[in-house]
Amino acid sequence: MYKIVKYGDPILEKPCDPITEFDTPELQELIEGMIETMQAAKGIGLAAPQVGVSQRLTVIDCTTGEDPSQQIVLINPEIMDKEGSQTGEEGCLSIPGFREDVTRARKVTLRAQNAKGEPVEVTGEELLARAMQHEVDHLNGILFLQHLSPLKRDLIRRKIRKMIKAGEW
Repeated sequence: MYKIVKYGDPILEKPCDPITEFDTPELQELIEGMIETMQAAKGIGLAAPQVGVSQRLTVIDCTTGEDPSQQIVLINPEIMDKEGSQTGEEGCLSIPGFREDVTRARKVTLRAQNAKGEPVEVTGEELLARAMQHEVDHLNGILFLQHLSPLKRDLIRRKIRKMIKAGEW
């Protein structure tokens, strides 16, 4: 299991490097560790920078570990198509304790690679579409805070700064 990197760490706000070597023991270990970490934290998605690795890799499981067949591993994902709109509450394992409404596409199709480097195409709707967009944002150095109004974003940042000063972050 990995330690989840919290907001304030610069790795969360920089674009990640593409993965070029596949089907390696190191990559498999990273994927397995990320899935384990995500499940332990009761999350539905986790991107590599959230565990301190600046690579374009994310794992998603909208069942929070209830159904292992629903686990999705996406390497070098790119959003190819977006449809519709949905607004719903979002949180982030790297910004614990804060949840806000975010508007995203209702349906998303992305192209990526699996752990063996084979091309895959995944389409998700509703919660899965939200998770896919949230995780791809992470790989591009974007946090869900950037989808909020400047006022809400500043309020959360101020609260986090106070928590850091108090040693609570």
